[in-house]
Amino acid sequence: MGEHSLLRRRGGRAFAGCQVRRLGVEEELLLVDPDSGAAKAVGGQVMELSGKANGFQAELQSEQLEVATRPCAQLEELAEQIRVGRAALSRGAREVGAEVAALATSPLGVDPTLSRSRRYRRMAETFGLTTHEQLSCGCHVHVEVESDEEGVAVIDRIRPWLAPLIALSANSPYWHGRDTGYASYRYQVWSRWPTSGPTELFGSSKAYHALVGELLRTRTLLDTGMIYFDARLSHHCPTVEVRVPDVCLEADDAVLVAALVRGLVETAARDWRDGRPADPVSAQVLRLAAWRASRFGLYGRLLHPLTHTPAAAAEVLRALLRHVWRTLPEDDAMTTERLLGQVLSRGTGAGFQRTAFAARHSMADVSRASVVRTTAR
Repeated sequence: MGEHSLLRRRGGRAFAGCQVRRLGVEEELLLVDPDSGAAKAVGGQVMELSGKANGFQAELQSEQLEVATRPCAQLEELAEQIRVGRAALSRGAREVGAEVAALATSPLGVDPTLSRSRRYRRMAETFGLTTHEQLSCGCHVHVEVESDEEGVAVIDRIRPWLAPLIALSANSPYWHGRDTGYASYRYQVWSRWPTSGPTELFGSSKAYHALVGELLRTRTLLDTGMIYFDARLSHHCPTVEVRVPDVCLEADDAVLVAALVRGLVETAARDWRDGRPADPVSAQVLRLAAWRASRFGLYGRLLHPLTHTPAAAAEVLRALLRHVWRTLPEDDAMTTERLLGQVLSRGTGAGFQRTAFAARHSMADVSRASVVRTTAR
């Protein structure tokens, strides 16, 4: 998480003395031309002018940058941090003639520009077109855990509940100027990486680290940063990192996703301590659940995390809220219920983009309208 990393050092009780686990959010945001709406490769210029002062992080392509919150205990603080980060990046982009859009893929066609980094050059050499086409923006949620053992127990137990987060955050219906038919096409693009996607049960931190070591010994991956599991142990701070959501168009939706992830982590940790086993559902079934969430978003039938059979998206998301309800502080519960109701009523970024396009059949309109929503309060 760069300058705003939750904790630089792994180990120890990260949240001793706190009533709730701290959490943080990393958002990858698209840089676009204010007139054409096309993605604009000015990430390096923004970093030179204002990146260090604001804690921005360069990403794979120069058409995007990352902003991260500080570790937060309260959702109100997290919401403000997300808005502050978006506003700061928006100011930085305008200094170089660009705007910021919280879009998980570019609505218009783009030939991405690789950021200047030895690591990114190696990725391009190794993974070819997968690297070149990988201009997508996600939302990564970090939640503190006491130890790797607790973290892996959490990862094992939250697996069935991750696919609904894809539907809830879906914000990438367009790819190179055309409607993909997906609500989150970003998840499909991201799935091209060799370690991406759901995992089988680990059972222990020893087994988790053994698998990571085995993957690295194949010399297919550059480093541990390329362990792209849907949920993983962060390699630089004592957190579980959930990586499935699209970057959300609305700041409120990012807060909702983060609140639900923290609820999932706390629920899973309590279940582990109480001796409740993890659902043994296979990674293959979870992959189908993720595909359905990516394809349909809120507008189709998802796989229910308890039965693994089709159910209406609203039913699945309400089941998710019920699943974490007992672990939510009272204020969080009220906020989370309200924010979920908002999304179910107005839809996600994918719906917003399609509505913006329908008015004049203009992808530029989609981009420009999204710029306005990105920093709106």
